[in-house]
Amino acid sequence: MLDHVSITVPDIAAVRGFYDAVMQALGYPCVYVKDDALGYGLRARPDAPGRSYISVLQSPSMLPDPRRHWCFKAASHEQVDAFHAAALQAGGRDDGPPGLRPHYHERYYAAFVIDPAGNRIEAACHI
Repeated sequence: MLDHVSITVPDIAAVRGFYDAVMQALGYPCVYVKDDALGYGLRARPDAPGRSYISVLQSPSMLPDPRRHWCFKAASHEQVDAFHAAALQAGGRDDGPPGLRPHYHERYYAAFVIDPAGNRIEAACHI
């Protein structure tokens, strides 16, 4: 459904290690680093329309909201586990350890973390 999305943070330098670690755990490459922005994943193209991309942008008016979150696809339970471990090691806070979430469906396996800027992110696997 999503082609690309942007997350805002008040300080790129403070979150770069965190996003480098969690995106690497999920297999998404860092494709650019600027003073005020980071990019991960691959942009969709005519020959690759299924690709997804995320920008992490510095914004002084960033307003965290506990109901807003971003979920990244994971290929396996092990990738969800690696995402969670990488997030905690890189300064994130646990907001739901890896495990099944049968209230979504019987094979929904996910983990939730809060990034250093207060954004809630998730990795989920459906197999």
